Order: sequence, then C-alpha cells, then structure tokens
Amino acid sequence: MKRISLLFAASLCFAQPPEDFGQLTANLPFQMAAPQLPEIPNRTCLITSHGAAGDGQTLNTAAFAKAIETCAKSGGGRVIVPRGLWLTGPIQLQSNIDLHLESGAVLLFSRRLEDYAVTDSSGSRRVVHPLTARNLENVAITGPGIVDGAGDAWRPVKKSKMTPGQWKALLASGGSLNKEADLWYPAKDAFQPGSLASMRPHMVQIENCRRVLLDGPTFQNSPNWNLHPLLSEDVVIRNVTVLNPWYSQNGDGLDIDACRRVVVYNSRFDVGDDAICLKSGAGPAARRRGRAAEEIVISRCTVYHGHGGVTIGSEMSGGIRNVFVDNCVFLGTDQGLRFKSTRGRGGVVENIYYRNISMKDIPTDAIGFTMSYGGQAPDEVEGPSAAPAAIPPVDEGTPRFRNIFFSNILCNGARRAIALTGLPEMPVENIRFDGVVISARQGFQAQFASNVKVANTRILPESGSVYSIADSTGITIDVPASGASSLTLIGTKTAGIQLTGAGAASARHSAVFERGAQPAALLQ
Repeated sequence: MKRISLLFAASLCFAQPPEDFGQLTANLPFQMAAPQLPEIPNRTCLITSHGAAGDGQTLNTAAFAKAIETCAKSGGGRVIVPRGLWLTGPIQLQSNIDLHLESGAVLLFSRRLEDYAVTDSSGSRRVVHPLTARNLENVAITGPGIVDGAGDAWRPVKKSKMTPGQWKALLASGGSLNKEADLWYPAKDAFQPGSLASMRPHMVQIENCRRVLLDGPTFQNSPNWNLHPLLSEDVVIRNVTVLNPWYSQNGDGLDIDACRRVVVYNSRFDVGDDAICLKSGAGPAARRRGRAAEEIVISRCTVYHGHGGVTIGSEMSGGIRNVFVDNCVFLGTDQGLRFKSTRGRGGVVENIYYRNISMKDIPTDAIGFTMSYGGQAPDEVEGPSAAPAAIPPVDEGTPRFRNIFFSNILCNGARRAIALTGLPEMPVENIRFDGVVISARQGFQAQFASNVKVANTRILPESGSVYSIADSTGITIDVPASGASSLTLIGTKTAGIQLTGAGAASARHSAVFERGAQPAALLQ
C-alpha cells in the first residue's frame, strides 16, 4: 500500500509557486490565505495524436475536444499544443487539465460566427465563449504561446475612433452600419433580430471554478472581455500579456468578477477598455446572490492603453472588499486608478489599498471616482457640478465607497490629479492619501466626500486651485510649507475643513469661497 501511495504521489505535477509567491499575500492589511494552485497529474497528451493539424487551415475543434476528453478520462494532465497555427472553434476545458501552449503555438479561434453554438446556460442567451472552464477544479492555461480570439470578426467599431481613411476601409470591407451611420459591425446581419453578432462572447470564461492558474500565454484580440474569471476561488494569474486594439469596444483585459482569493502579478496589459477591473455583478440579482469580489492582490503589473489601469465597478452590487494593489505602473492609461458606479447598483466597496503606484501621461484623472457612470470612457465624463435640488433617499440601490487608502502614489502628467466625487445622499467616505505626488493641469477636486485626510502630499497643478472642495465635510489637509497651496471651498454644505502643517496659515488666509461656502467652514 505504501508503494502504491508513493507512485500516485509521484504521478502528480503540483504547480509550484515561485519563491516570492507567498510574500504577495504576507503582511497584508487584511486577512487572506494564499490561493491554492492547481494539482495537475504528470501526464501529457499531444493534440496531434488526436488528429489536430497546425496548418492554420484545418478546423481542429473535434481534435481539441478529443484530446481533452481522453486526458481527463485518464485522470487529467497536460494537453500539449506544439508550434503551429491551430484553427479551432470553441474549446471546453475539464478538471485536472493544463492546456499548455508551447513556444510558437498560436491558438486561433474561428472567424466564422456560425462555429459558435447559442446557449442560455448562464441565464442569458448568447453564443458559447471561445475558451470555457465551468464548474471545474484544478485547471490551467500555461506556456509561452498565444491565444487569439478573432475579436475583429465580432467587435463593432465607432466612427469617432477611426481616421477618415480607416473608416472608409472598414465600410469597403463589407459589414453593416447602424441608422446613425456611426457604428460599424463586421457582420452583414448585425442589426437583424437574433444575429450572432449581438451576442459577443468573452474570450476566456472561467466560471465557478477552484484552483485556477493562467501562467505565461499572450491573450489577444477578444470579441468582448478578454479574461473573465467569475464566481471562482483560488485564482492565480501571472506572467501573462493581454492585448486588444485601443479602439476595441468592451475590449477589457481582465475582469475579476465575484471571485475570492485572487493573485495577479508580473503581467502586462494594453487594451481597449478597462485593463484590470474588479466587479461583482449589477442590480438586485447580484445583491441577492451576495458574492463579493474579495481577497485580491494585484502586484508588479504594467498597463499601457486602457480606460483604467485598475478599475473598480461599475458592476459592484455584490460588494468589493479587501483588495491590495502594489508596485504597478500605468503609462498613458486613460485613467490611472478608476472607481465607477451609479444609483441603482447598490453594494459596498471597502477596505481597498493602493501602494507604490507610478503613472505617466494620464489623459484624464490620475485617481478618479464617479458615482454617475453611464458607460462613458474617462475622457467623456464631465467634472463636478452644482448639487441637485432634489436628493434621492438612501436605499438598497445606493452604492457606497468607503475605507480606501492611497500611499506612495506618483504621477508625472495628467489632466486632473484627483477627482473624488460621491453622491449627495451617500458621500465617499474615509479616504486617505499619504505620500502622493501628482503633477497635472488641474488639482485635487472633491465633491460629496466625507472624512478625507491628506498627508505628506504634493499636488502640482498647472493652473487653478490646488484643492477644490465642494459640498464635502470633515476634510483634513496637511499643507506643506513650500509651493502653492491654494484652496477653494464651494457650496453651502461644505464644513469641517481643517488645515494643518507649515503652510496652513497661508492657505487659510488666501482661501476662496464660492456658491455659498462660508469662512466658518474652515476650522481654526
């Protein structure tokens, strides 16, 4: 019996973490166990042994299914995809399987929409996702190869994002236009009832799984979101590259959706929508489900283009909590740290920590909150406005953002340093900034915020006030002795503003009061 046990143990290939894996979940400001990595048997299965041909012309859907099924029935193992162009329809993974893409392997999903069956397994009618793992344990996608989702055969394109020459070329290629002639689809029947083009799938859908590893591949050209772990636990994503064209509609990079114990590190993103996004569903159904996105670590990631470097929301009705983002770089990202929601979402976002973030050339806000999100890109969102006359009551649909901490945040160049915008009926609350240095065209703007503390921070606007505080209470700002420290207080509800530090007296003396704000709002 002992010999049999030893042989069985020897047949398992445990996905071993690198030496620093445990450090990523050690000493966090909240309790979190390190995710468990998948245990994959030390068995290999070549897709070429099941009839696959890597010539870029042969459709290998059946060969992939046969290879995965054979390996799974044997107890699991590594399904090897060697060098080549492997054209295929949808792939369904199984438990105890590592889909391993060797160097030079390109997994090329079919551009024929009819190769994707229609399903309603997730509660809504849509085509199956190109690469799916559902209700599984011990599943991995590894290796240095490439996964290409043929997204350009699915995605619409906005005229506003194209040059005249590019738009002309799209129209000449076929497809179809909307009535306003400003949105093009590659499918001719895109605007017909029941068109497959209206059911764009996510490229990699990982749903209700445990012990998941994505390690090494490049994931690119997705029809919709690129990587979508949903309702899953113990998820590790490392050493991946995620790519989509900058103009790709809904071309998110990674959407971590109602998952628990997730670590993302050593990865690069250059996409068309939010790069790394945390979600937990939208509306009453997600609130009833009660599954938060929680215990998440994101470290040593670089983001180039994307609507947000790390984004929270707007689907956050199940709650998002206990998140740690550290040592990340955002270069030219539309918005650095992005928070978005709207009335009706409900849910609580809390206990979120950002440390050691470096940003450069951010077209909009280095750090931006909006609670009136309506699907706009960051550069389409307007700044603070006057408080509405009628304020809705707080109910289960009111989103709440609280206990959010920023430390050692650097940004060289942004349109606006910080936009901290809550709701009049539910301010963003208990926000801390420590060791923040941001140069931008505009400074720090807060509206409908409560209990905010700013320490050891330099906001360096090209013009206007360093701090503009509107309809907010309980704001404490440590004003440095050197540099401009101008302050504008706005609105009759602004109160309890406290200035500390060597530059407090000067800033208090030069403060400007607008839209009914009173000098008494400044505490002495």
